[in-house]
Amino acid sequence: MSALRRQGMLTVAVVAAILIAIFLAARMMYVSDRDALLFSVLVLAIGLVSLRIASLAERERSREAAEAARRQMIAAVSHDLRTPLASLKLLVEAVDDEIVDEETRRRYLATMRVNVNSLSTLIDDLFELSRIEAGDIEWSIRQVELGMLVDETVAAMQPEAGAKGVEIRTQLGEGLRANADPEKVQRVLFNLIRNAIRHTPADGSVTVRASSERGGVEIEVADTGDGIPDGDRERVFDAFFRGGEDVARSSDGAGLGLAVSRAIVERHGGRIWLEPAVRGTSVRFSLPR
Repeated sequence: MSALRRQGMLTVAVVAAILIAIFLAARMMYVSDRDALLFSVLVLAIGLVSLRIASLAERERSREAAEAARRQMIAAVSHDLRTPLASLKLLVEAVDDEIVDEETRRRYLATMRVNVNSLSTLIDDLFELSRIEAGDIEWSIRQVELGMLVDETVAAMQPEAGAKGVEIRTQLGEGLRANADPEKVQRVLFNLIRNAIRHTPADGSVTVRASSERGGVEIEVADTGDGIPDGDRERVFDAFFRGGEDVARSSDGAGLGLAVSRAIVERHGGRIWLEPAVRGTSVRFSLPR
């Protein structure tokens, strides 16, 4: 219940109590009906003014909160843009000055490619999140065979996992189907699996599970990384959240993958959350059957 609604209910209750008291006092003290009515109108007016003041105060707090969120987002975006751009500038200058040998030049170009990909991911995620929140996306909702979709996504992520020495496993139930947009669900899977690979050390593993649960389907991506501190678990799905040891992202992430994933899952009528894990991190999301 919002603070404004609680304030309104409290104001109504107080005004009602005062009006009842006035009515009883008028009967007991033989106050004229005219005087009692005037006093009641005065009390009611005071109550309405109080409610209006509370409404204006709530609006002001909401406006300040929205402005603070906007400033925080601009600062976060600026930070994530500044870092790769600064690196790109230095690398371009070094290559342009022709003061490096061919091997170093190739290494610089590879680093430039990583920074360009980082910028591209940031822009794509920002664009995707803003479109989802604005309702400016066409969804192709249909019955989807999730086992096939998971297998396809895991196969696409195998090279990235192999390059880091991380094993990807799957544990899939039979005949799992959900009402979903396959492209968007695959986007969620890519985000979660890529995030898990980034935070899993070499020789670790990432396990993707899917099962039928409580009238729907649940998919889990679990890793054997360092896990997430208890104090940060409530905010890991917030855009640009930085917590602990870079919890919500690694240094080459844009920090929006989990926020985009939450927006997509909730748009499907599901939810996404962190499961308790003895080791590492386990992210689970649900889809309607």
